[in-house]
Amino acid sequence: MNTTIFTNGRIYTGDPQHLFVQAMVVKDGLVHDLGTDADMTLQWGKSDTRIIDLQGCTATPGLIDSHLHLGWLGLTFLQLDLTKATSKDEMLYLIKQKAEQTPPNEWIQGFGWDENLFVGGGGIPTLEELDLVAPHCPILLSRICGHANLVNSKALELSNYHPDMAVPAGGVIVHDPVTGKPTGMLLETASNLITPNIPKPSYDSLKQALRGSVRYAMEHGLTGAHTEDCRDLHGLAQTYRLYDELINGEELALRCNLLVYYPNMHELRDLGMHAGYGNSHVNIGAVKIFADGALGRRTAYLGAPYADDPTTCGYPVHEQEALTELVRQARELHMPIAVHTIGDKALEMVLDSLDQFAPVAYRDRLIHTQILRPDLLDRLAVPHRIADIQPRFLAGDFPWVMDRVGEERIQHSYIWKTMMERGIICAAGSDTPVEPIDPLLGIHAAVTRKAPGDTHGGYLPHEKLTMQEAIHLFTLGSATVTNEDHVKGTLSRGKFADMTVYSHDLFSIDPDELLSTKVVMTVIGGHVRYSR
Repeated sequence: MNTTIFTNGRIYTGDPQHLFVQAMVVKDGLVHDLGTDADMTLQWGKSDTRIIDLQGCTATPGLIDSHLHLGWLGLTFLQLDLTKATSKDEMLYLIKQKAEQTPPNEWIQGFGWDENLFVGGGGIPTLEELDLVAPHCPILLSRICGHANLVNSKALELSNYHPDMAVPAGGVIVHDPVTGKPTGMLLETASNLITPNIPKPSYDSLKQALRGSVRYAMEHGLTGAHTEDCRDLHGLAQTYRLYDELINGEELALRCNLLVYYPNMHELRDLGMHAGYGNSHVNIGAVKIFADGALGRRTAYLGAPYADDPTTCGYPVHEQEALTELVRQARELHMPIAVHTIGDKALEMVLDSLDQFAPVAYRDRLIHTQILRPDLLDRLAVPHRIADIQPRFLAGDFPWVMDRVGEERIQHSYIWKTMMERGIICAAGSDTPVEPIDPLLGIHAAVTRKAPGDTHGGYLPHEKLTMQEAIHLFTLGSATVTNEDHVKGTLSRGKFADMTVYSHDLFSIDPDELLSTKVVMTVIGGHVRYSR
C-alpha cells in the first residue's frame, strides 16, 4: 500500500468527529487516519512513507464546483476577451483591433461583454456600429451570462436572415421598433440560427482548450467539477471521449461529473450510458434543461412584470407541456434533471413538471434558484431535490438587480441562509465562464454579501453564511448532488483524499482577506496535482 502523510497543517475535515487535525494519513488514495503530527508519524511513518509538509497552511476538503462549463471556458481562452470592457467605445475598439488582424470572412467570436459595467452611458453596440468596426468578417459576441449575443450584418447574411424566418422556440431576434430592422441582438436560442455557420474547432483544438481549462480549475483549488459541455464539445460521445482521454488517459485527475444537454438524451440510450456511468474521475450526471434566461436582459421568467420594465415578465424557454415532456423523456431513461431556473415563475413550472413523476436514484437539481417566492421553499425542501446556487452571482448582479425585481421581490432573492435553514439541500458553483472560476470569490460573496471593494455591510445581510456554511456548499453540498457524499465532501476515514490547501487561515482572517488568499496546493486522491 502506498502511504503518504500530510503533516504540519491546520486541516479542517468537515467531519464533526474531528473537525480540525494536524495530520492526515493517505493510503491508496483514501483517507486512512487523522490526528496529531506526533501520533500519525509514530504510527504510520515507516521508511517508505512519503511525508508532505503543509508548512502550517490551512486545508479543507477538496472544493467541488457544482455547476460550470469547462468546455466553454476552454473555448473562451481562444476568443476575444470582452470582460474588461467598461464602455461601449472600449468594446468597439477591442473588436476593431481584432478585426484588423482577421482575414475577410473569417469569424470573430468574443465573450464577456456586460452593459451593466459600462460607464458614461452609450448603451450596447448597434448592428451599424459593429458593421463599421468589422465590415469584412462575421462576428458573434456572447454576453457574460451567455443568454444574449451580438452579431453584425455579415453574420446575418451568412445565416440567410430574412424578416420572416422562423426563430427557434424560446429565442428572440431583437428588432428596432422604428425601422423594424435587426439591432444585432439575439436572445436565448436565437443564436442557434448563427452557430451552425461557424466552423467547428478540430478535435485536437477542443482537446487543447479543455486541457487548459481542467488545469486552470485545479490551479484554483478545485478537485471536482460538475460540467455541462455537450453544446461546446459537439455531442455526448465526443464530450465523454475528450474527458476520458484527458482525465483518465493523461491522468489530469480532476473529478468530473458530465451533464447531458437535453437534445443529446438519445445518445445516452445509444451509448448505453446512465447517471453514474463511468468511474470516480469521469461519470455521467443529469440531463440539462433550460427553463428561462437571465435577469440581465430580462429573459428570466418572473411571476409578475419586471419592476423596471412593466411590459415584460421575461418568458419561458419551453411551455409547460413541452417542459413536462422533456422531464418524461429523462425519466424514461431513469435520469435526473438539472434545470436552469432563475425566475420564480420558471421554478414553479419546473416543480409542476417534476411533481408528475417519481424521483429516480439521483437527485434532481434546480440551478440558480435566484428568486424564490415563499410558497416555493417547501417544494424545494425535499431529499430528492437540490438547489444548485451560484453565490458569486450576487457580486455581479447587485445593485442593478434591485431595480430589475423591485423592493418587495428582492427580499426573496439570493436567500441562501433562509434556504439552508428551511432544510433545502444546497450546493454551490461558479457557472464559469459566466463568473470567475475561483471558488474563494464565491465563498467571499456568500460570507460577506457584497462585491470585492464594496465597503457596506452587505446586501440583505441577514442572509450571510458562516465560513463553515459557505465551505460546506462547495464540499459536502456539491458531493451530495451526485450521491457521492459517502466518498467525497469531508476528510473522513475511507473517503477520497481530496484536499485544497490555502495561503491564509480561512477560519481566522477577515472575510475580505479571502480576496488575497491563494491556493497553494490541490490534492486529488492523495496526489498533489497542483502546487504553487
